[in-house]
Amino acid sequence: MDEKLAKVRQVVISYKRNPHRLLPILQEVQEIYSYLPESVMEYVARELAITPGQVFGAATFYAHFTLEPKGKYVIRVCDGTACHVRKSSDIIKVLREELKLGEGKHTSEDGLFTLEVVACLGTCMLAPVLMIGEEVHGSMTREKMIEVLGKYREKEVKNA
Repeated sequence: MDEKLAKVRQVVISYKRNPHRLLPILQEVQEIYSYLPESVMEYVARELAITPGQVFGAATFYAHFTLEPKGKYVIRVCDGTACHVRKSSDIIKVLREELKLGEGKHTSEDGLFTLEVVACLGTCMLAPVLMIGEEVHGSMTREKMIEVLGKYREKEVKNA
């Protein structure tokens, strides 16, 4: 058993293999892996003596859970009313191009960035706005977006 799966086992045991504790178990599993791998969800189902469908159902119902690995930097672009009116769709398009994200793909090939479009970031006065991690970037334009991505890429080169 690998180290991460051993941690998952300990999580399940800490909840006394109680299937009614599925959501907090999945939250802790996602903290371990940064997402919910299919094989691990099947393992959790076996350990809780419930069907894989019940685990997958919970994992896909709640927006907090993700079934695919996320990049080191999660970019959340607001597409709420204020941002949408100020062309957040253009920012989303630039990001998809710059990160080479095809249809249905959210994470860049290098694993650095994950793009998420959200309904609101609560910073309408900065529209269009996005967050990378906890850092807010407002009044975005195509040029500013490319510059911001460049700074994050530079940081990775320096840290390599």
